[in-house]
Amino acid sequence: MQHQMPGEAATSAEGVTPLKLFLGFASIGFVGFGGVMPWVRWLVVDRKSWCSAEEFDNLFALASFLPGGNVLGVSVMVGGRLAGRRGSLAAVLGLVAPPAVLVCLMAELYRRHQHLEAVQGMIGALASAAAGLIVAMGLRMVWPMRRSPRALAIVLVVVVAAGLLRLSLVWILLTILPASLLAARLVAR
Repeated sequence: MQHQMPGEAATSAEGVTPLKLFLGFASIGFVGFGGVMPWVRWLVVDRKSWCSAEEFDNLFALASFLPGGNVLGVSVMVGGRLAGRRGSLAAVLGLVAPPAVLVCLMAELYRRHQHLEAVQGMIGALASAAAGLIVAMGLRMVWPMRRSPRALAIVLVVVVAAGLLRLSLVWILLTILPASLLAARLVAR
């Protein structure tokens, strides 16, 4: 049985078109400054119920292991799962194209006004908000794993390796992936 946090709906992926994917991903692309992954999770799991929390966590894990940006990998996989190749393309274009124009405009404004103290204060506040969103997404991703000591142990090891020991993501993945596969194999016996 899938465990969901209060307020999470069951998966509802029927009738998802490339246009719906484009519009959904474009809407979060506009508000996702500082990192869009928390917004992607909110859209895909909480708002549209296109994936369950567990499915999203699995897609995120796979995207984190593949080259390229993990948010792009998740959008490709969600779009492809829901509407094939056209869905993948629509999700990526929605995520990237409209916000790219806005980012270019914002970059020009920042270039012209970066010397102002108010602008520097605003950038600091945005950085804090982005960090808070990432922490909140991490907690929501851990929630479905709360009854799995093995999963929580892996989360703890990765947090220590990345946060305290500051090991490279490549080394963490190269170590954790075989270790977690071995642990799963031993549990299955």
